[in-house]
Amino acid sequence: MANRKPRESETRETSSRRKPWAPPSHLEAPDAPPGYVHRWIRVAMRGEEDKMNVHAKLREGWEPVRSDEYPNYEAPVIDDGKYEGVIGQGGLMLCRIPAETIDERSAYYGNRTREQMVAVDQDLMKEQHPSMPISNSRQVVYRSEAHAETPTKLRGLLLWQIQMEHSGYVRMAF
Repeated sequence: MANRKPRESETRETSSRRKPWAPPSHLEAPDAPPGYVHRWIRVAMRGEEDKMNVHAKLREGWEPVRSDEYPNYEAPVIDDGKYEGVIGQGGLMLCRIPAETIDERSAYYGNRTREQMVAVDQDLMKEQHPSMPISNSRQVVYRSEAHAETPTKLRGLLLWQIQMEHSGYVRMAF
């Protein structure tokens, strides 16, 4: 008779590939539950508690993640103090917040940024003189790596633009 292996030994689990080596992450965290986002919050810096940062984050809606919420996940835990039992490492503790709160926060700060840009643009336009109008177009210039001569030419043009702006002669926008 031929030596045959049982069919159970040929499953994917036993014949799966080895995971390639990668440097270990110091801030590995369990996956957040659906609808939540995890983030590391600074609790201490250089051995001193950072109570202002922690209280600000808690007021924003961040909640500490306790290790007993993830019994199958082995993580470093804060051993003593107010946050005993919370997943934490090196002056940081893991916190969670609802994803919709993050979306609302992002929208709020996006609007604040737009309002500030409009205010800056309005102040800039107030300062223009009819004989020297200010162009207020915002355009991002991307260069291709295929054009090796572009950086030198672009660098010279930008240096010229900066010199002219500092001397007050020309305002340019790309």
